[in-house]
Amino acid sequence: MPAITLPDGSVRSFDGPVTGTAIAASIGPGLAKAALAMEVDGRLADLSARIDRDARVRFITRRDPEALELIRHDCAHVLAEAVQALFPGTQVTIGPAIENGFYYDFARNEPFTPEDFPAIEAKMREIVARDSPFVREEWDREEAIRYFLERGERYKAQIIEDLPAGETISVYRQGEWLDLCRGPHMRSTGDVGTAFKLMKVAGAYWRGDHRNQMLSRIYGTAWRDGKELEAYLAMLEEAERRDHRRIGREMDLFHLQEEAVGSVFWHPKGWRLYRTVESYMRRRLDAADYAEVRTPQLVDRRLWEASGHWEKFRENMFLATVEDEAEKHRVLALKPMNCPCHVQIFNERLRSYRELPLRMAEFGSCHRYEPSGALHGIMRVRAFTQDDAHIFCTEAQIAPETARFVELLSTIYRDFGFESFRVKFSDRPARRAGTDAVWDQAEEALKEACRIAGVDYVLNPGEGAFYGPKLEFVLRDAIGRDWQCGTLQVDFVLPERLGAEYVAEDGSRRRPVMLHRAILGSFERFLGILIEQHAGRFPFWLAPVQVVVATIVDDAAPFAREAAAAMARAGLRVEADLRNEKIDRKVKDHIGARVPVLAVIGRREAEQGAVVLRRLPGREQELLPLPEAVARLAAEGTPPDLAAPKAAVAAA
Repeated sequence: MPAITLPDGSVRSFDGPVTGTAIAASIGPGLAKAALAMEVDGRLADLSARIDRDARVRFITRRDPEALELIRHDCAHVLAEAVQALFPGTQVTIGPAIENGFYYDFARNEPFTPEDFPAIEAKMREIVARDSPFVREEWDREEAIRYFLERGERYKAQIIEDLPAGETISVYRQGEWLDLCRGPHMRSTGDVGTAFKLMKVAGAYWRGDHRNQMLSRIYGTAWRDGKELEAYLAMLEEAERRDHRRIGREMDLFHLQEEAVGSVFWHPKGWRLYRTVESYMRRRLDAADYAEVRTPQLVDRRLWEASGHWEKFRENMFLATVEDEAEKHRVLALKPMNCPCHVQIFNERLRSYRELPLRMAEFGSCHRYEPSGALHGIMRVRAFTQDDAHIFCTEAQIAPETARFVELLSTIYRDFGFESFRVKFSDRPARRAGTDAVWDQAEEALKEACRIAGVDYVLNPGEGAFYGPKLEFVLRDAIGRDWQCGTLQVDFVLPERLGAEYVAEDGSRRRPVMLHRAILGSFERFLGILIEQHAGRFPFWLAPVQVVVATIVDDAAPFAREAAAAMARAGLRVEADLRNEKIDRKVKDHIGARVPVLAVIGRREAEQGAVVLRRLPGREQELLPLPEAVARLAAEGTPPDLAAPKAAVAAA
């Protein structure tokens, strides 16, 4: 007699094994109609699953967060059926739910194109309207392999062949069509609804290996209802308007080209933006007692082998082989990260416990091989600079250093215009270095640090670094997108592997704990996020060109040059526009270039020693004497970390 405990604490007993459908019906017709799936002792399951033991059960309805993943997973199955109905001979491979949607990879001689979407979507709607139940079946392994091979589905057969021995082979039917799948699913295809849309096609190698066949991937999005779908599509339109690649061209910030794939060519204005961010970060790190270092670009493979990175990241490293007489066949790697090099600085001499915590920072230039299909503007590149730092500390110092880091990160994000962030706790991955005992120690230490520091987090299972658990700091931008930027990783493994030690208070030799931490992640990616966050209209202190001094008549040019020079001396990033163009044309051009302030000078302003300040893209204007205008703009342009607190200013 299974006893079923519900979320409100009530218990219902049944005479024998019972399905979720029966439990929901026993509670009431409303729940029986609304329930899509259930959670049994914390794990999602089909409503048709039989429960033969005492269990805690929670029902999933369309309003629950878990419903979105179910809708998207089921929509991928509907897509696959539609494709095979319309394009006989197409093989299906895998089709998971992903953030904001789903995809399915198909093996077909001719790739799909967006022109195929209307017919596919129409067929998908037919399948949804058919409202076929999802029916789970368990098959014998050999029978399943034979079934799919006989139908020409060699990818499905290969998936089954590669499953661990003893793994249950489950298949889900929806009418006459079926697919290999672990599940769970909702009740029927009708539960998918019609709030879906196919978005794009892309090439994808089978199992992500470039040596395998290229497949045709169809991406789609699916939501609970049409209102959510419309909101998402509107967000995508806004994201297109904010695309950092387009804005980068319009503002003349950077470009990329085939001769240096994955590397950024920074233009003068873009480099000003970069240096402004770098200078701000350097001041913040100096104030937080970090010691800045610089380590080599090319490092012998022996260090990467000792650290464990050679085994884990070899395929992402750029290598150089030295073949001169002194260093014959020595293999060097362009560093993909800075941590092993920082341990070398720590190890250069014997350290004392009195030196801990030792905070070592580097704006480290790194290189990682990313497949060309994964590159995306300056967001995903091969050459990048990390705002990297490593804190060598004792285990007792993990908690206070975590609290200190989170406070630093919080204020930096606010200064850049991000008011909030979420934290994910990523625990041990399947492939990792170190013993389970060491991982237990590291994970408990980080959880305790979060408790003491008041950091709330959600669990992100299996996504830790290979050497330790980590916190991931996820920003939400102005249009609701999430970006994972900052990290804090607790590492007991690397100090052991590379022989780091210090002299403890009792004279013994001990291993330091190594906290890997970053705030921006990489300058390139963070600058891309900043461009899109502000749509190129940066806060005044960040703008690559803060002021343009624009003339109305040629006679004003001498004073315009004088005004621009005065602003430059005050530390403002200023340019002069002395072109023989109408002022309306100049205003339009500088609005397009996202210049925040235009200082307009005509004949009368030149005679008075004044400028008209216009805040773009608005129309408001203010006439000010040049010294007052310079002082006001210089105060506005002061970076947040250098500005006097508002309370102090008011008191003064």
